[in-house]
Amino acid sequence: MSERIAQLLAGLAFSALLGGIGYWRGALSRSGVLGALIVGTLMYGFGGLSWAVLLVAFFASSSALSFYRQQDKISLTRKLAKGQRRDLGQALANGGLAAALALGAGLRPHPLWFVAAVGALATVNADTWATELGVLSPARPRLITTGQPVEPGTSGGVTVQGSAAALAGALFISLTAAGLWLAAGAPEGAALRLAGAGAVAGLLGSLADSLLGATVQVVYICERCNEETEQAMHRCGQPTRYQRGWRWLNNDGVNFLSSVIGALIALALA
Repeated sequence: MSERIAQLLAGLAFSALLGGIGYWRGALSRSGVLGALIVGTLMYGFGGLSWAVLLVAFFASSSALSFYRQQDKISLTRKLAKGQRRDLGQALANGGLAAALALGAGLRPHPLWFVAAVGALATVNADTWATELGVLSPARPRLITTGQPVEPGTSGGVTVQGSAAALAGALFISLTAAGLWLAAGAPEGAALRLAGAGAVAGLLGSLADSLLGATVQVVYICERCNEETEQAMHRCGQPTRYQRGWRWLNNDGVNFLSSVIGALIALALA
């Protein structure tokens, strides 16, 4: 018990450092720091160092990309419900499942907990990379369901550049996880299977995110600006009107559901 408490305290210190850096760099809001504390403490406290490294790989890479060519992506914020600073909802949507899996691994140790976490984090990382780099594509996005051209930032819109970025983001997490397994003494075959399962799960999970965004995610419309948005209150100050989708399913919910899908795909492949 004392060892668990010590590891949880170490996890709290680790996540406080991570959250503090994120807040200082403008990647996290105050509530986002709380989310980082929750996710980081559970992942390090119950999963250990390998789980913490995966979390850092996701957080560092996705935060860095959010600032890449930021001025070129300002127009995207017209459609997004939130800005560059990730809040509590976004932190839990992206890392909540991995944190819950770490808790399971601490209470009932088994390698499949880690495999599922790789699938979940590969999915949210793939989705983040696809969003941050896909919006910069010179080609106009097309809706994943119909192929109809849509404006950049539209939920469910995909590009070749964005899909390539999604695969790269999934590979980044899965190869990091495979390297951690090799460092822990796992057979090369097992590490290669983990890398492959994580990459495929991340890519398919990000495509599932786009599909959910195009079909059931809630969308509002500002009648003053005649513009679709994820915001209940538009940037112009006008209350928006519900247009389509499930009212309870916002972008955070879609991100969480897609991470579940990615985790299940990784388990199925493993």
